[in-house]
Amino acid sequence: MSWLDEVTWDANGLVPVIAQEYDTGRVLMFAWMNREALQLSSETNRAVYWSRSRNRLWHKGEESGHVQKIHEIRLDCDEDVVLLKVEQIGGIACHTGRHNCFFKILKEDTWVIDQPVIKNPDEIYKHE
Repeated sequence: MSWLDEVTWDANGLVPVIAQEYDTGRVLMFAWMNREALQLSSETNRAVYWSRSRNRLWHKGEESGHVQKIHEIRLDCDEDVVLLKVEQIGGIACHTGRHNCFFKILKEDTWVIDQPVIKNPDEIYKHE
């Protein structure tokens, strides 16, 4: 039995993944992996996700250069969520040019952006 068989995959063959900075514990992003993405991530020590919008493997940083170097891969107690402890190369995890994807905070029934854009996405993604 492969270690991949111990993961509880959803009906689409995916598992939710949280990427967390290994040194600060700060949550960077949420994504999905299929079996191949998790295996490649383990083999290369670089985060590879399944892009539902592109319907293909997505090597984090393939366009931006902001790759995630994996320090640990963890599985939760129900075996249905993966946690990646990563080093975020370039300091930007979000396609909006921010450090992480959780840049909105709820204050008095309003979502408020509390993180600056580090780099304009137009400079990161030339085709978008």
